[in-house]
Amino acid sequence: MIRLCIFIGMTIGGYLGWWLGAQIGVMTAFILSMLGTGVGLYLAKRWATEHWA
Repeated sequence: MIRLCIFIGMTIGGYLGWWLGAQIGVMTAFILSMLGTGVGLYLAKRWATEHWA
């Protein structure tokens, strides 16, 4: 269940980063997507381990 939460967090973070960066350009969207994926990973793992571990 923790891995599923991490996957969902990474997906949402990457999507939000891409959406924000696409307002400026494709390369910005890519960079913000990678940053959003990392932030999503961190927050989802932290949340999941507090609630299920």
